Amino acid sequence: MSTATLSFAEEIELGIPQDHLPPMPEYDPNVNHAPVRKEILSEDEKKLALRNALRYFPERFHSELAPEFAEELRKYGRIYMYRYRPSYEVKARPISDYPAKSKQAAAIMLMIQNNLDHAVAQHPHELITYGGNGAVFQNWAQYRLTMQYLSQMTDEQTLHMYSGHPMGLFPSHPGAPRVIVTNGMMIPNYSQPDDWEKFNALGVTQYGQMTAGSYMYIGPQGIVHGTTITVLNACRKIDPTGSTAGKLFVTAGLGGMSGAQPKAGNIAGVVSITAEVNPKAAYKRHEQGWVDEVIEDVDQTIDTAEEYRAKGEAHSIAFLGNIVELWERMVERDIKVDLGSDQTSLHNPWAGGYYPVDMSLEDANNMMAENPAEFKKHIQETLRRHATAVNKLTERGMYFFDYGNAFLLESSRAGADIMAENGIDFKYPSYVQDIMGPMCFDYGFGPFRWVCASGDPADLERTDAIAKSVLEEIMQRSPIEIQQQMADNIRWIEQAGPNKMVVGSQARILYADAEGRIAIARAFNQAISRGEIGPVVLGRDHHDVSGTDSPYRETSNIYDGSSFTADMAIQNVIGDSFRGATWVSIHNGGGVGWGEVINGGFGMLLDGSEDADTKLERMLHYDVNNGIARRSWARNKEAIFAIKREMERTPNLKVTLPNLANDDLINQQF
Repeated sequence: MSTATLSFAEEIELGIPQDHLPPMPEYDPNVNHAPVRKEILSEDEKKLALRNALRYFPERFHSELAPEFAEELRKYGRIYMYRYRPSYEVKARPISDYPAKSKQAAAIMLMIQNNLDHAVAQHPHELITYGGNGAVFQNWAQYRLTMQYLSQMTDEQTLHMYSGHPMGLFPSHPGAPRVIVTNGMMIPNYSQPDDWEKFNALGVTQYGQMTAGSYMYIGPQGIVHGTTITVLNACRKIDPTGSTAGKLFVTAGLGGMSGAQPKAGNIAGVVSITAEVNPKAAYKRHEQGWVDEVIEDVDQTIDTAEEYRAKGEAHSIAFLGNIVELWERMVERDIKVDLGSDQTSLHNPWAGGYYPVDMSLEDANNMMAENPAEFKKHIQETLRRHATAVNKLTERGMYFFDYGNAFLLESSRAGADIMAENGIDFKYPSYVQDIMGPMCFDYGFGPFRWVCASGDPADLERTDAIAKSVLEEIMQRSPIEIQQQMADNIRWIEQAGPNKMVVGSQARILYADAEGRIAIARAFNQAISRGEIGPVVLGRDHHDVSGTDSPYRETSNIYDGSSFTADMAIQNVIGDSFRGATWVSIHNGGGVGWGEVINGGFGMLLDGSEDADTKLERMLHYDVNNGIARRSWARNKEAIFAIKREMERTPNLKVTLPNLANDDLINQQF
């Protein structure tokens, strides 16, 4: 029987067909495809990549598949196995639609499909969710086999995922995670950018980004809230009144996570310009309502922004062009910019994450694949020009912050004028150093998420109301130190529904601390038990209090020398795994690049049971306080306050506190 005649459930249960080859689907030019990867394998390594690919299929099909996969490797630099794309539409369905023996497994299937939904994923046919290379799987055989395993899984088994490859179902127990995910976990000496190119082309590892390879991406909404908080607090830094009206925010990137920026600008109340070189990405965000208009002329872009600024009205503009062209023109015209940043995928500068100025997208993509050394020269020259223009505007009063995309890091490597006078630090702070670290992470506030597994928008509306009610109650007894955070989050949840944040699954993000996350989750679980809403999947961005060790982003406000260690992320994923998570993940890379960060995440299904009640409290408490404890030991005063407060509330929590040395005493010694 061909897969075309199978139902959705039957095709999932079939996995990789053993008795026939599926028909080859047509290559769809209307879909946003991944750039061609550079040729990096030797002839012997290409043969190895082909052997690795063919091991998924019965030998009788090898003679037909071998030339097909070899051609994919030659043409695209990777073997994606396009033939094995499923015949059904890949999207999040109601949890009841999935063929599964375990409800937890069905929830994971839902989340995997959401990550690959065409409305959500950046390059869906290449199984890439966001960031240019943030993959859910390396190829379609892995997708098919994983979904089949999940359909067969019981609550006495755990599926172990090796960088997209389902190693298999192993005997386990109901209290264990149903899935363990690792992505790109390399021996440290093999974690350079070209190592990713090589080993990914061989089909043995992948870059999972943060929430791509951990099945917890919820579209650009995932970062809208954090960006909104960042913009609001950036305005508070430059204006004592905190007013956002009439302020101009200029940035770049409309791909995956970066696509949230114009929406966040509108919610915060500023005028924003976001540059994007890829027309498909820019117009996709416009069609989805995430940006108000797309303008292709640089002067018209600036003029339009100035009109809205003069009126004090929030408005978002996508400039279809290179960000450096925009910055340089703003310098020439002496435009006053209040806030500046960048969120292009500079964690991936040599493979489509950032593009050279004065070159068409097509020419740049061709050079990237055919002459990578020359492409790198153009990228680094562009970064130098980029930094020069930013420097001139900051001299005129712009507040510029690195948005954790490795802009400062890659600019420094390109020889740009981006270093502070001491030659060690950057001229500009990371937004975590200035805003998110001391104002949110140190107090335990971070991007808590949930997905209504019923797929019913009414369930999302009900969960919004529940979350708002819980936060309002908690705020009444919150200390003054976190009143602003509570107020910002209540404001967010009130506006989230009207601002139409949903892309893909019925999902929501909300910054909350451990107290808030536990109380909200418990209220959800009770509502499920009463039959008021369907099951809910909990999760978070890896960009959080505890999940990520990243010296240039999440842990950039750690100053005791431990920002280059990864103990916190590893402890986090292990600790969550035995405290009740439904699945856990740990990745090399994510946000700022391969080899630059270790990050982990989790997912948890709430089904209304007493068991879920126990797990949510046990796991969410640790998931947050692990990071607060580490930040406290680094002598961050906000974290010391937060962990002391938590120990008063939780008798079983005993954390080692730092003794603070006198600076004068230290300075006398050296």
